[in-house]
Amino acid sequence: MDDKDTLADFLRSARARLTPADVGVSVNPHAPARRVPGLRRDEVAGLAGVSVDYYARMEQGRVTQASVAVVNALAGVLHLNEAERSYLFSLLSASTGGRIQQRRRTHAVRTSVRTIMDSFTTQPAFVLGVGMDVLAMNDLAKLLLKDFTKASGLGRSMARWTFLDPSARTLYLDWDIVACDVAAMLRHDARSHPNDRALNELIGELTVKSDEFRAWWSQHRVWECTFGVKRFEHPIVGRVDVDYETFPVPGEPDQQLFVYSTQPASASNDALRILASWRTDQTDAPALESTR
Repeated sequence: MDDKDTLADFLRSARARLTPADVGVSVNPHAPARRVPGLRRDEVAGLAGVSVDYYARMEQGRVTQASVAVVNALAGVLHLNEAERSYLFSLLSASTGGRIQQRRRTHAVRTSVRTIMDSFTTQPAFVLGVGMDVLAMNDLAKLLLKDFTKASGLGRSMARWTFLDPSARTLYLDWDIVACDVAAMLRHDARSHPNDRALNELIGELTVKSDEFRAWWSQHRVWECTFGVKRFEHPIVGRVDVDYETFPVPGEPDQQLFVYSTQPASASNDALRILASWRTDQTDAPALESTR
């Protein structure tokens, strides 16, 4: 799919997710039933301050460049998050014509970053690369999630595990929310690495094998994981709620360090301490082995 098709699908999907009430547009209750889900083209155009013809040509892929003011106006009307706003800018860039320079993915994690992760004895930590490829993990992350470092190829992708391994569905209490976010994160990676063979293979496999991924992928949501909360039901220590923070690895634009933490004196904090006290060879196999 080229940029003009991606832009058209992205705009149509974003428009379909909104209702007139979401943007303060009143609808005549006696008017005929609306023929399209979400907002109409003329409603988006009017709210963004552009002509209906111009916006229609944009959705048809006939406009590939736009001013900063127009992109910001569309992002506001369509209620885009910051990642989606940046994504739209990359699709409608006056300076690049909607094209971005391909970056080569990096796999090696610096020793200093590994040392920092290993110093976290009660906080799971790991580094993700393109396609949510797990590049490094500390011991507690291996016990809470899965030891991705033992896998190879696409088997190291946390995205693949999330959708295709039944253990992920039982581990995440909010699997549907997590999985939807994962699809949106892959959409972000696909924009910055459009010709990455492994990433395209991953997306293709998930599209074929997962109905949920296929549905969420078609929504064209884009998201960058920065901070939040995740809830687990771990097979060894039970319920664990963690706060997570994401830190970009300096000098490696495609690597992100994830650190999980728990509230002091909480049940989740106690659970992670218990998990940390287990020997890896006692818990690695029964914890979360992939179902093959």
